[in-house]
Amino acid sequence: MLSVIGAGAWGSAIYYALKDKVKTVITSRKKRNIEGFVDLEEALKNEYIIIVIAAQAISGFLEKYGEKLKNKKILIASKGIDIKKLKFLDEIFEEYVDGNNLAFLSGPSFAKEVKEKKPTALVIASKNLNLAIKFSEFFPEYIKTYVDDDTKGVEVAGAYKNVIAIAAGICEGLNLGQNAKAALLARGLVEMDRFGEHFGAKKDTFLGVAGAGDLFLTANSTMSRNYRVGLNIAKGKIIEDILSELGEVAEGVYTTKAIYEISKRENIYTPIANEVYKVLYEGKNPLESLRDLLN
Repeated sequence: MLSVIGAGAWGSAIYYALKDKVKTVITSRKKRNIEGFVDLEEALKNEYIIIVIAAQAISGFLEKYGEKLKNKKILIASKGIDIKKLKFLDEIFEEYVDGNNLAFLSGPSFAKEVKEKKPTALVIASKNLNLAIKFSEFFPEYIKTYVDDDTKGVEVAGAYKNVIAIAAGICEGLNLGQNAKAALLARGLVEMDRFGEHFGAKKDTFLGVAGAGDLFLTANSTMSRNYRVGLNIAKGKIIEDILSELGEVAEGVYTTKAIYEISKRENIYTPIANEVYKVLYEGKNPLESLRDLLN
């Protein structure tokens, strides 16, 4: 049996995709009116677990339940970097779980389209390829899964693309044109790769489904929360109001700050993330930021 922990849009989409193929239950902090919903203690009894909770909540979750996950096989579908510890999610999980029992899920995938059973491609990465293959067997035919061993690349790509999506939303909202947006995304892909390779990621990961694929989807559609953050920033709204109106987590807002701090510490050149940080956290004029980048 399989458990999905996290019943937000993405967690519930994964649950509905898997439950017809393998016996699956779902849980979250708040009780949901979903068939197959169980309490957390019950969900933690299963051997295979998919974690789909906000990246900034991972550390607190593990402090409370990490001991019960020690011998589980875990697929992490959360995307982000811990803003307080400035650590990647694999680093946080490996304080509690052997790295060979961890896998990461990423790729271009809007929850709405997964629920509608539209064709989707995802990457499952793990140091233990047998574990990645095992998790891939749980997915239905309309979700094509690729397995890989570049956990760091898949993790960085999944987190960083949200930052570039905010920048793309700002670009679109300011009506700077498709030429400017294309240049921004191309440079963003290079920036993601530069950051990832600094931590041992493979360049090919950023050219594939988990990198370019996820970036092109997230940075081009109003279905993306992070893209909508950028659009609203361009309209002059303040970030607190934007997040309140969204009613959902936009991980790119927090990932921006984490990348900014990490790149300073590690001396990594991340101009787009730096400008998004200045807009979100220092109040820099978004038009000035985009012009500085494009010039």
